[in-house]
Amino acid sequence: MAGRLAGGLIPAVPAPFRGTTLVADALRGYCRWMARQDVAGVAVWAHTGRGVHLSGDQRRLVLESWRQALPERVLVAGAGSLDMARAARDGGADAILAFPRVADPVAWHRELSGMLPVIAFHLYEAAGGVPYDDTTLHAILRLPGVVGIKVATLDSVMTFQRIATLMHAHPEKLLITGEDRFLGYSLMMGARCALVGMGAALCDVQADLLRAHAAGDLARFVRLSGLVDRFAQATFVPPMEGYVRRLLWAAAAEGAIPKDACDDPWGPPLAATERETVIRAVHDARAAGR
Repeated sequence: MAGRLAGGLIPAVPAPFRGTTLVADALRGYCRWMARQDVAGVAVWAHTGRGVHLSGDQRRLVLESWRQALPERVLVAGAGSLDMARAARDGGADAILAFPRVADPVAWHRELSGMLPVIAFHLYEAAGGVPYDDTTLHAILRLPGVVGIKVATLDSVMTFQRIATLMHAHPEKLLITGEDRFLGYSLMMGARCALVGMGAALCDVQADLLRAHAAGDLARFVRLSGLVDRFAQATFVPPMEGYVRRLLWAAAAEGAIPKDACDDPWGPPLAATERETVIRAVHDARAAGR
């Protein structure tokens, strides 16, 4: 699993809604669009995909649609409960993204790893994360079924640096960046692949960024980092929970989903001018990336 993920982009994909209805046709069209992109796989049911909020039937539809569209690529499924983990396994997921847990997180990861390979998840607290200390992280990473850890601090470079340094004691495990707001720097700090919500759109630009870093192509890496950072500055801004709707807008601007299937029932209302900002950021990145 680590070999399949290393060096790749894994978008944490949102689910297209109209109002409170998950739009099956839009979802399947998005899956077909993503299948043409340069991605190692996708992550479903993550925070971006509102996994804990979806009904069981909605989760099944999402998982089945992505599995059918990307049969040979890695399908990661978020799990906040054993029921979600079992559904992920039974639905054909390749790995589990373990939502943070306060109560005995080591046992939680151990139990999940009995079902599928596990990616630990260090998420910023405002999004429901748990600030695992170093002792806990070492214990989790020593579990043989844990492939690595996705780190999404949002804006805490110091926390990312601490975990990146800690990973030196676990060279066989993957440091997976979830840092949309400093993606390029997180690669410089040792991240070996990216599982990011920002990958919902502009996939080729972000995949090219990972390749440029791996190849040591500094000029291209710096240029692409600038493009990606500007896109992040249009999507990952307060109110932060609005980022899911903004990423749906970005995917629509790419032609990946219909323009009217961009609702997020659990996110805050956003002004129409914000959509214009996101669309402009996508178009500017496309123009500059040519």
